[in-house]
Amino acid sequence: MPTEAVRRLALFALCTAFAAVAPVAATESYPSKPIRIIVTGTSGGPPDLLTRWLAERLGPALGVAIVVENRPGAGGNVAMQATARSTPDGYTLVVAGQGPFALNPHIYANAGYNPIGDFAPITQIERGALLLAVNPEVPVHSVAELIALANKKPGELNYGSPGAGTPPHLASELFNRSANVKVMHVPYAGAPAAMLDLIAGRLTFTFGTVNVQLPQVKAGKIRALAVTSPARLEALPDIPTVAESGLPGFEYIGWLGIAAPAGTPEPIIERLQREIAAILLTDEARKYFASYGREPVASTPAAFAAFIRAEHAKWGQVIGDSHIKAE
Repeated sequence: MPTEAVRRLALFALCTAFAAVAPVAATESYPSKPIRIIVTGTSGGPPDLLTRWLAERLGPALGVAIVVENRPGAGGNVAMQATARSTPDGYTLVVAGQGPFALNPHIYANAGYNPIGDFAPITQIERGALLLAVNPEVPVHSVAELIALANKKPGELNYGSPGAGTPPHLASELFNRSANVKVMHVPYAGAPAAMLDLIAGRLTFTFGTVNVQLPQVKAGKIRALAVTSPARLEALPDIPTVAESGLPGFEYIGWLGIAAPAGTPEPIIERLQREIAAILLTDEARKYFASYGREPVASTPAAFAAFIRAEHAKWGQVIGDSHIKAE
């Protein structure tokens, strides 16, 4: 064999061997630098607060800093796009919920990502009900009275949400259809902005997460009417469910999970799942989430992937039947 051919063959073999070893070495040394977790919501919103709580505990477990980066916009699409386009090396993750994973692809003409093919699910983080609250000046103290007021003033009442296709938006639309009322939707860039307008009296009501609504309820700035869970919450034992307040069968449960870009090595996904699950299965986590009307969930990557597919299919049918589109 000619000397040049031998040299090229040896070089090819060396490059092939290096290519096979490099990913293994990178995986074994993971993590060796700060990890970025992109959040789909604004600072101070539900996903942000829960992600920062998790990051404070995940950083020491992994031995590196965890940087939380807020990327609000288009109901979470901006954050999902940024994550999907990131290098799949385990150093960029995203915390997102039902909206970005299951609702947006059906609501937006082009969400800019594929929730099934563009991500490597790690684990579901939590789930929980929403809290229906009104401005204190609204003359209602129950779901039945709110429905009566909406019927008396069709099209005059309004509700706010963190954006089209978000869980509060879908829960509110479910309420409108279940109660057969007409209430105007006012979308915002995030939950904090909607809360400010609810307190100011520019909104009639909102369906929001308990960790955002409850402090304002306790401060007397808004009035809680009901929760969307099938049973009363441990954190709010005196607040009835929507179902027991005049709309039998009404239920809405939101959730959050964490994922990496598709193509992230499985050993890295498995390491992240183990560390995050260990945090979520503690008594501290249970008490923390319960105080906000939530419940920690630690699922395997395969189980979370199956859950996303099921939610995507379920809500696709609901949204299609309801003709809900991004505003």
